[in-house]
Parts: sequence; structure tokens; C-alpha cells
Amino acid sequence: MRAMTIGTIASGIVFIVCIVLAAEKSAEPIFPPEMRLAALPSRAQEPCDNSATPEKLALGRLLFFDPILSTKNDVACATCHHPKLGWSDGRAAPIGAGGTGIGPDRKFRGANTLQPLTRNTPTILNAAFNGLVSGAKLDPATSPMFWDSRVQSLEAQALTPIRSRDEMRGDACMESEAVEKAVGRLRAVGEYRGLFTEAFGKSDDAAITAEHLAKAIAAFERTLITTDSPFDRFMRGDTSALNAGQQRGLRVFQDAGCIQCHGGPMLSDYKLHFIGVPDAPAGRREFRTPTLRNLHHTAPYMHNGSLRTLRDVLIFYEELMDAVGETLDGADDSARPRLDPLLRQMNVNADDFPALEAFLDALNDDGYDKTEPSKMPSGLPVGGVTSEW
Repeated sequence: MRAMTIGTIASGIVFIVCIVLAAEKSAEPIFPPEMRLAALPSRAQEPCDNSATPEKLALGRLLFFDPILSTKNDVACATCHHPKLGWSDGRAAPIGAGGTGIGPDRKFRGANTLQPLTRNTPTILNAAFNGLVSGAKLDPATSPMFWDSRVQSLEAQALTPIRSRDEMRGDACMESEAVEKAVGRLRAVGEYRGLFTEAFGKSDDAAITAEHLAKAIAAFERTLITTDSPFDRFMRGDTSALNAGQQRGLRVFQDAGCIQCHGGPMLSDYKLHFIGVPDAPAGRREFRTPTLRNLHHTAPYMHNGSLRTLRDVLIFYEELMDAVGETLDGADDSARPRLDPLLRQMNVNADDFPALEAFLDALNDDGYDKTEPSKMPSGLPVGGVTSEW
């Protein structure tokens, strides 16, 4: 009887230990395998039909900074994606056609029918990795672009602003004409004819085409990557790359549920979510999870640029927790689309803000390319800038 009692007690202890261990294990954050944190690759994957060459990269850089691509010769890609501003523009909403200046000081030249765009300018730093998640090979032909992922690949993205009325086209031509007119302006410049011939091995009009224009710009953009942040070095095995505060922030980041959407090498799942931030004029829409890399250089935040600082973003998420309970648990059924169900798995606490900010700082890499051409083959101002700013 005594042996049986001892055996029963021992079995009970083992059972209790198993329950405790199981409870501890279940308390660990559970997230999709593609959200496993990882360092970025050392270089971006190229499409099989657009391999980089020195000639193509040099041409792409010039095209990126040359306002000749805009119908009025006054807006370049670099106007809204400037190296001094983290390859973004530092504005809540960008001003394209009809504007003057760079960055937060950019304004319209005078009365016109154009408007600032409604969505914040994403940085093109690491845009070559858009769509990259853990455990899967990235196909550059399907990389999602823009806040709503309406375009796939850097090549397709490169031509979209040229067609856009409020970005580079203005009212000088029809949308269907904009790219071919830009191609025509390039063909009229002798230096560009030579550069396109060197880059693509063709001559005359066969060298300067919309396809080659897009390929040159995309090839250049694939060089604008930041793969040596403290976070990347830590994930590659350098345990000293993150200090104690940043390592604590990493644990908080995972425990708070941020990793549900902001995971993988790019800290994004590249899916569309609605988290309550309105979109004018459409109202409520789902948008792609932005990367968290290089946030130090790319304020303001959210798709509408409504939050100026990272602390503002963290406060937004803390306050969002109350709305999640209301809209997802049936108390308020008016939101369309309803708040994303994944928000149920978030638990952002104000006490953890400093730790989260420390971790986010470890995602910055200041060593990115900031080189600007000294002059344009077109003779126009570099980046569309007519004076110092």
C-alpha cells in the first residue's frame, strides 16, 4: 500500500510538471514559419532577363535623377526618393508634378489643378527584397510594389509614376502617351543614345525603349540595399551586435505579437491588412505591411504619413488594443473592412516602449548609397532641383 501511495504521488508530480511545462511552452509566441526572423541576403535576386552590368547601373542612376522623364521636365524619380532623405521625401504626402523644391519644403509653384498624393512615399531602400519571407525563394517578377501591392516587380513599378498625373505626368499629355513621350525625349539626347547602346547592345531607336528604360532603373534600384544593420549581424551569429536593451526589445517585439505581421528578413509579411488608419478618399482600405528597416531615416509613418515619430506609432498600437476588442468581438460592426483578426494577438504595453524603440533602432543601417550624379545628359537640374535646399 505504501509503495502504491509513493508511486501515485510520483506520478502526480510528473503530471503536474508536464502541465507546467506545457503551459510555459504554450505561452511562447506562436507565429507563421515565414515570419521567422532572419538576416537579409548579401544581394538582391535579379530577374533572369535583367542582369546587372556596370553600364546598365550607371544608366539607371542617371535616369533616376533626370527630370527628363516627366512631361514638364521638372520632376525626377529622385524628387520624391532622395538619398538625403533615406530615399524617401520626409513628407506626409508627396508633391510631384507642379511642385518645386525637395523634401518637407517642397510646395506647388502656383495655382494649379494638381494635388498632393494621398499616400506617404515609401523608401526604395531594400525595395529589391519586397516579398521576401523566411523559407521561400523570392521571385523578383512578383515582388509587390506600392502600399496596395497593385504592381509587381521593380521593372513594372519604374514606369508607373511616369504615367501618373499627380506624380510625373501632369496635364501635358494622356496617360497612355506618357511613357512613349518620355522615350522620345530620351532618343533626342545624343548622350542617352550612346548610353542605352552600351547598356543593351542595340543601336538607334532599338536601344531606347520603354522596356529598357524600366530595366535600367530597376537594375539601379536593386543596388540600394542595407544588409549590415546590427540586427543582421546578430542574426548571422554576432551576439555582441545587439546590446542588452536591444536584445530585450527583440524579446518584447516577439512576445507583444508584432512578429505576426512584421517578421521574416524584411520585417514584413507582405500581406494586406486593415488596422484602422483611413485612406482618403476611399475611406477604409487594406494596405501592405511596411518594412521596419531604416525607420530612423524614413519618417513620417503609416500609409498616409499621419504619425510623425516612432513613439506616436507605438502609442497608436497601444490605443488600438481597445478598438480591437470592440470591432472584433461584435460590439461595433460598422467598420468595413473590420480590423484585421491578427490584431487580437498583439499586446503592446506602454512600459515596453523604450525596449521596442531600442530594437527598432537596431534595424537601421546608415551605410547605404547616397551618391548623386554631378550632371544630367539632358542638361536639366539633377533630381529636378534648381537650387540648394
